[in-house]
Amino acid sequence: MEKDQTRREFLTAAGVAVAVGTVGYAEAAEAKPNAAPNAARLADGPVKILAVCCSPRPGKSTATALKAALDGAKEAGPQVQVELVELAGLAIDGGPAVGLPLPPGQKDDFPAVAAKLTDPAVRGIIIGTPVYFSSMSYLCKAFMDRWMAFRRNFALADKVAGVLACGGNRNGGQEVTIRSVQDSLFCHDMIVVGAARPTSRFGAVIWAKDQTRDSTKNAQNLGRRVAKVALAMAEK
Repeated sequence: MEKDQTRREFLTAAGVAVAVGTVGYAEAAEAKPNAAPNAARLADGPVKILAVCCSPRPGKSTATALKAALDGAKEAGPQVQVELVELAGLAIDGGPAVGLPLPPGQKDDFPAVAAKLTDPAVRGIIIGTPVYFSSMSYLCKAFMDRWMAFRRNFALADKVAGVLACGGNRNGGQEVTIRSVQDSLFCHDMIVVGAARPTSRFGAVIWAKDQTRDSTKNAQNLGRRVAKVALAMAEK
């Protein structure tokens, strides 16, 4: 218990909660402790779907698949807006998630990305990662660990989430990787969905060397599903 308290104190002292825009959620939680932070919807406005590419290599297969997912999301309706964020080249250290301070002078790009995730207009988030030894990339793991900041007030609650995994082989551990990322998303009280019909899988299974372009269809189905559920939530 003492360790958990120390972690919370560190996050507050470091200004992480303020940087990711969760202060407003704390006030809402005090007013209505059982209300989801994102229950207050925009009356009229865009439904934004944000895709985050966790590949350390920019513009490669994972990013290409996420672009296809966002194309699918746009098919859900004219109200849908999309954005792709690539973590490649950004400084995201997992240490602060467990209370370890960054070395003096070390850059931290997580707060800027976190601000995008907590934007009220963002109703859906798609996480894309390459597969390394049947698991997510090191960059994805560090990124997801930093989501500890969101747990303070469940800032991502009720946002719709989907996962895409890209492997070097057709059966390269994509589904295992997808489920691993989904486990993290469930911890944030998010609405986790899989790929849509007709394939209807855990998520978007991507094969980097796909010659039939089934991977593109999988990605589009996932993006369309995330956007449709996000639109339905916004209408409520």
